[in-house]
Amino acid sequence: MVREFPRMVVDVPTKDGTADSYLVVPEGGPHPGVLLFEDAFGLRPRLFEMAGRIAERGYAVLAPNILYRGGRCPQFDMADMADPEKRSALFGRIMPNIQQLTAERIAADTESYLDFFAAQPGVSAEQVVVVGYCMGGTNALRAIEAHPSRIKAVATFHAGSLATDEPDSPHLSVGNITGEAYFAHADQDHAMSAEQIEVLEAALDAAGVTYRSELYEGAPHGFTMSDTAMHHEEGEKRHWENLFALLERTR
Repeated sequence: MVREFPRMVVDVPTKDGTADSYLVVPEGGPHPGVLLFEDAFGLRPRLFEMAGRIAERGYAVLAPNILYRGGRCPQFDMADMADPEKRSALFGRIMPNIQQLTAERIAADTESYLDFFAAQPGVSAEQVVVVGYCMGGTNALRAIEAHPSRIKAVATFHAGSLATDEPDSPHLSVGNITGEAYFAHADQDHAMSAEQIEVLEAALDAAGVTYRSELYEGAPHGFTMSDTAMHHEEGEKRHWENLFALLERTR
């Protein structure tokens, strides 16, 4: 059972507005920090639970609503995921918000998150680890690329579009990374093909980045999220093992 921590919703000022965020800081400290970037469905009880599980290990966690330009959370009704027709409409509302997240905006937003986080009581001012899921994983990679002196490691889970033909594809800037990176890819993920994984790994190798890139066989896109139909119990368990191992290695 995950230990319960007080839930604290905080507002983080950014250049483009205010990001409603979830902050968990264990007693005592200062504790090393973890930035948690949510999946496309935003901050919700499942993300609060995940933040608490990380905090239970002695980490302070800030989970910003990185889709804040589309409004405060909850922005979407997760019940719509069970209805095929409503599910399609839901993604139609989500995608414009995701598409607003350019590399430049993520860089600026992340600076605001880091500044706010470091100023909180009980939070270490040292480098943090950034963890991201789905589109949050894509933007977690952008975050460490933009702020390598402030982010010491990145972990992404079922992230998509990490290596594309676009001029701002995340894989083109991995040479900025000075810390460690971990990538967990879902098997047969429509958002991250085997060819894209190969391109990403080639870029990481060429840049001399310390990393691990693993395929979770049998796991669908979104496998960590227990509140969706994509949940894969074995994949989620493996994800926690690898995430905690990275946190401990870089503590």
